[in-house]
Amino acid sequence: MNRVPSLDDIRSAHLRILPYINRTPVLTSGQLNRIYGCSLFFKCENFQKTGSFKFRGAVNAVLQLNEEQKKGGVVTHSSGNHAAALSLAARMNGIGAYIVMPETSPDVKKKAVAGYGAGITFCKPGQAQREAACRELMNEKKATLIHPYDNFNVICGQGTASLELLEEVKDLDVVVAPVGGGGLLGGTSCCVKGTDGRIRVLGAEPVNANDAWKSFKTGKLTPSVNPLTIADGLLTSLSELTFNIIRNHSDDIITVSEKSIIESMKLIWERMKIIAEPSSATVLAAVGENPGQFRGKRIGLIISGGNVDLTRLPF
Repeated sequence: MNRVPSLDDIRSAHLRILPYINRTPVLTSGQLNRIYGCSLFFKCENFQKTGSFKFRGAVNAVLQLNEEQKKGGVVTHSSGNHAAALSLAARMNGIGAYIVMPETSPDVKKKAVAGYGAGITFCKPGQAQREAACRELMNEKKATLIHPYDNFNVICGQGTASLELLEEVKDLDVVVAPVGGGGLLGGTSCCVKGTDGRIRVLGAEPVNANDAWKSFKTGKLTPSVNPLTIADGLLTSLSELTFNIIRNHSDDIITVSEKSIIESMKLIWERMKIIAEPSSATVLAAVGENPGQFRGKRIGLIISGGNVDLTRLPF
């Protein structure tokens, strides 16, 4: 389905997935509030099952498969977080899962997918290579594609993170979410704007993988070419569906430097004592690089995940 999720769609998804997901905490830090001069509320999806928000969308999509689709199993391509999420969602529902992963995916994410019992096919990095390998698996296994972000049910599931955030924290001025393929920012935008149109919704993106920023600013979908960033979860480009949602429901996209991502990631680890992966740190980096835009405001930040290769920390 290519329609834009409504707030009711996201609420329905939330009710559907409640028995399966963790309701993740919203954490604050007095030290970080003083450093940045605003009130920060971190929606900690690093505490979600499989360690990222991706489980919300994956399980919402799996739960809506028909019996014939369940027999064939599910297939996807993913650098890691969606792969793990779909693998667990499928296993919990007695469905086979077949995953295409770039051979450059972090070891921690490869091990997680294997641990959930999915079959893994490795491919060369790159969107075209991932999609080609995925098509082969679909034809071979007769499996149903659950795309990481170009999927209505997945986007509805991702939007439930901000639904919980807004239920818990009142009077937010801004919500910031990372943007890669656009499933999280798309779901966040639909949820937040459907709840209170006065709240600004911003995407945070590495400047080294700034296809969403380019697309948003030009009004023309512009895929990235060989992006190179430490934020491995944000390497994918927007789809037509997520681009349409973000263009019409988000207020802006902010790009951040690699240095700022690493510094923000370290600060979250040091001051909040939680593990956040580089993709998650982009939201705090966006605040840090644009103090005038956020000073004195109440900011919701989606910490998208905590799947980090502990043998290759950047600090």
